[in-house]
Amino acid sequence: MVKIIMHGCNGHMGRVITDIVKNDADAEIVAGIDISDDGHNDYPVFDTIDKCDVDADVIIDFAHVSAIKPLMKYSTDKKIPVVVCTTGLDEELISLVGESSKEVAVLRSANMSLGINTLMHLLKAAANVFVPAGFDAEIVEKHHNLKLDAPSGTALALADSINDALPEDYEYKFDRSKERKKRERKEIGISAVRGGNIVGEHEVFFCGTDEVIEFKHTAYSKAVFAKGAVEAAKFLKGKSAGMYDMQDVIKEG
Repeated sequence: MVKIIMHGCNGHMGRVITDIVKNDADAEIVAGIDISDDGHNDYPVFDTIDKCDVDADVIIDFAHVSAIKPLMKYSTDKKIPVVVCTTGLDEELISLVGESSKEVAVLRSANMSLGINTLMHLLKAAANVFVPAGFDAEIVEKHHNLKLDAPSGTALALADSINDALPEDYEYKFDRSKERKKRERKEIGISAVRGGNIVGEHEVFFCGTDEVIEFKHTAYSKAVFAKGAVEAAKFLKGKSAGMYDMQDVIKEG
C-alpha cells in the first residue's frame, strides 16, 4: 500500500486521481494540499504544504507552477519522493527539480500516460529498423483549441525517442510552408493541429517506398494521465534519490 499526499487535490486532475485511488487497493491518499477546500474529501486538506504533518510514502503534484519551490523544499526536507506532473516549468524550476533529485527520488515526464510511454519504447526499436532502411519519420499531433504550445511536449518527446535510437542527430522540421525544397534525409517532421476539445492524439509515420507503418495513440480523457501518475507513485515508493521518468515505470512493470 502506497500512502500519497495529493498536491493540488481540488484541481481537475487532483479530483480525478482521488477517484481513481478510491478504487485502488494498493494506494491511499492520506492528505491533500490546496488553497481552497470545501470539505468534500475524506482526507485532511492543508492550504500550504508546509503545514502538512501526515506521514506519507510519495507526493503526487498536479498543482500550479508557482507552488513548485515550496513543494521541492518539503520533499527534500521530509525525504518524501515526489511525482512532478505540473507543466510549464521554466529553466530555473527544472534546475531546482534536478538538484532536488540528488537528495530524494523525483519522477518527472513530458507525458504521464502509460500508453504514450510504451509507445516511446516501441518507437526506439522501430526507428532502428526503418530509418537506416531509408524510411522518413513524421509526427502529427492534435489537441484542443485552448492549448498554448505547439508542437506539444509529447510530440517532441516522441521525436526524441526516435532521434535517440539513431547513430546521428536528425533535425526537427516544424514548418515547411516558408521554403520550397525537397525533404532532407536527416529530418523528422512534426505537425500540429488545434481544434475543438481534442484531449490528445499523436500519430507517428515511418514512410518508405510503397509502404507506410503508423503508430497512433489517442487520449479520450485526462484520466489516462491520472492513472499513470498513480502507477508512478507506486513505482517511486522506497526508491533512492535520483531522477526517474515514466520509462523507468514501464521497464519495471
